[in-house]
Amino acid sequence: MSDLAYTIVLSIAGSDSAGGAGIQGDIKTISALGCFAATALTAVTVQNTVAVTAIHEVPSHLVAAQIEAVMTDMKPLAIKIGMLYSAALVQAVALSIAEFKGIPIVLDPVMVASSGRPLSTPDTIEAIKSRLLPLIYLVTPNLSEASILAEMTVETVDDMKEAAQKILAYGSFAVLIKGGHLKGKDLYDVYLDRFGVMKVFHSEHLQTENTHGTGCCLSAAITSYLALGNNLITAISKAKDYLHQTLIHGKDVKTGNGKGPLNHFFKPLELSKRPVN
Repeated sequence: MSDLAYTIVLSIAGSDSAGGAGIQGDIKTISALGCFAATALTAVTVQNTVAVTAIHEVPSHLVAAQIEAVMTDMKPLAIKIGMLYSAALVQAVALSIAEFKGIPIVLDPVMVASSGRPLSTPDTIEAIKSRLLPLIYLVTPNLSEASILAEMTVETVDDMKEAAQKILAYGSFAVLIKGGHLKGKDLYDVYLDRFGVMKVFHSEHLQTENTHGTGCCLSAAITSYLALGNNLITAISKAKDYLHQTLIHGKDVKTGNGKGPLNHFFKPLELSKRPVN
């Protein structure tokens, strides 16, 4: 038997038939960064670059079974959670991951598609707050998601700092509020953790229509860098750099009639291997 194993990352998320976001986008990001992607599918969506037109939820017991099958056999080093359409799914995922202590879990609280279609039911939000966030290492809401979680309007960097405090109170170790929809040419992401460390990440707005799946890409990249042994701040910094490059290398390519995908594979890395424990 080999004494080497791939660096495995588990993505728990919904599908995207357009291939740019969701579990397909996660697989591309995780693979491009040299990790091996395992998956647990939570929903099947019918979508393209223009709109989401239908959602079919995977039964919660099957989602839990997928997670258990991967976790007990392949031993992922980090977990990313994306779209959870119902409170029942949130509860099933929370119960499943609670069994596996010490593994960093990144939650991208996907609530609304970029086209405006809701990707979770109203009672899902309360379940995320009460059942899931206490188990999460890092939660990565965008401005609209932060507004929902913090129950306040989030439009400025000061708003983001206040919202981060409120979201952190639900129990995660850290929060990263993404400012990709801030007005102006300068973009800011606000990080806050339970040690009181606050960091504001700055970047310049890149002019492109190809932004489908940016949130999925960032959270999957952070998860991958954590699996590769980076600390949280470093993982976020590297993930932001990777996302920026996917946007640069994909900005001039026409794919579909709406918001096109990123270029995940602008410079893919070889699969990382580590000694078997």
